Formats: sequence, structure tokens, C-alpha cells
Amino acid sequence: MSKKESKIPTSEDAGPKEPTSYSPASISEQHHSVERVLDETRDNIRRTIEEARRDIPRNTQALNDCQEQYLKSAREFTDEFLNSQKEIVKSLQSTWAPYVESGYQEFWSNWTSPQRTAEIYAKIVSNFADNVMTSTRIANNRIFATIDEYKSFVQHVKDDVKEFSRLATNNARAFEDASREFTRTA
Repeated sequence: MSKKESKIPTSEDAGPKEPTSYSPASISEQHHSVERVLDETRDNIRRTIEEARRDIPRNTQALNDCQEQYLKSAREFTDEFLNSQKEIVKSLQSTWAPYVESGYQEFWSNWTSPQRTAEIYAKIVSNFADNVMTSTRIANNRIFATIDEYKSFVQHVKDDVKEFSRLATNNARAFEDASREFTRTA
């Protein structure tokens, strides 16, 4: 095998390259191709948005179920707590009240009686239950406020994307105009 036969052609063998020229037809094909890809992208995004829109009832139901479960748990917790407190008070009153009551009446005023102590304790328990329900309401209000804030955030992002798209379009047009001007003067 000679040297000539074993040589692999390289880019140097091809000689100087001429600038590639684009015909109006190839530019039009490229333009249509880009438009087709962008249209397909827009269609895919719209399909995805529609799929997400179809999921809204399921997501809403999941949020409602979560809130219902939270409220049900809070109600069960407070009911159970209050029932146990009733039993504690009843037990203390039935066991100790008659003995302590008679002793206290002789030495102390009414505010230190077991009956009065039980009433004060019952008010404390009632306030505790009210605090639990108020905390639940505050948590729900915070959740909805966060959802509203997120809606506002999404709207701002949408407005910003429109503005950036407008800027990109304006820049592309300015580049196109500058390129045309450059090719006319060259």
C-alpha cells in the first residue's frame, strides 16, 4: 500500500470554503420550522395547563379533606380533654368536697372553697378549649392568606414574563433592523 492510498481526507484537503449562502426558500423553511416548533411547544404547554386544570377539583378536595380532618381532630381533642376534666372535677368534688367544705367554712372565706376552686378550674379548661379552637381558626386563616399571596405571586410572575417576552421581541427586532442596515451598507 502506498502513502497516497492510505491517506485519509481531512478538512485541509477540501481547500478554502466559500461562505454559505442562504436562499430565500431555505430561510423561509427555517422560519416555518421554528414557528412550527414554537407552536408545538405552546400546544404542549396548553395541554399541560388543561391537565392541571382538570386536577383542580381533586386538589381542592384534598385541601378540604385535610381541613376537615384537622377540624375533626381539634374537636375530638377538645371533647376528650373536656370530658377527662369533667371526670377529674367530679371525682375531686365527690370525694373531698364535703370534708374540706366544712373545714374551710369555719376557717376561710368562700373563695378558697373546693366548689369555688372547681369553678375556677372549669373556667381555665374552658379557656384552654377556646384557645385551641381560636388557634385552629388562625391556622386556617393563615393557610388561605398564603394561598391568596401565592395567587398574587403567580400574577406578578405572569406579568413579568409578558414584560420579558416583550423585551426579547423588541431586542430581536432591533437586532434584525441592525443586521439589515449592516448588510445594506456592506
